[in-house]
Amino acid sequence: MSIDWMNFTPGQSLIGGVLIGVASALFILANGRIAGISGILGGLLRPERGDVLWRLAFLLGLLAAPAAVYAFIPYVAPTIDADTATLVIAGLLVGIGTRYGSGCTSGHGVCGLSRLSPRSLVATLAFMGSGMAMVFVVRHLLATGG
Repeated sequence: MSIDWMNFTPGQSLIGGVLIGVASALFILANGRIAGISGILGGLLRPERGDVLWRLAFLLGLLAAPAAVYAFIPYVAPTIDADTATLVIAGLLVGIGTRYGSGCTSGHGVCGLSRLSPRSLVATLAFMGSGMAMVFVVRHLLATGG
């Protein structure tokens, strides 16, 4: 294992993590709701009266914030080493997993752990363990030698 020192950004990562934590805390204080993205998006699929506007605003904010940052900071396009079919399958598996786990990494990992939820601890350990196992399998067991 090696560290990509050219793209190692602990300062920016720390600032981003603090901003996510503060935003999550403000969201639960202001709305009494968890800032779990899959739950917020899922609520739009079965909307309740008076529950749509804040969900749309939240999701539009998720899209608008990076656009605002890119207006001031040079954008470097990410490299994705996967084909479209792999990305679609991965996205569907993540969606299924968030339904079975009753939440996603933002709901359990950020909000649930900060509330000391045992259920969120188990879910987050399952997310992280599954991710690590999948990376190991794909990179080391299924590697084609390229």
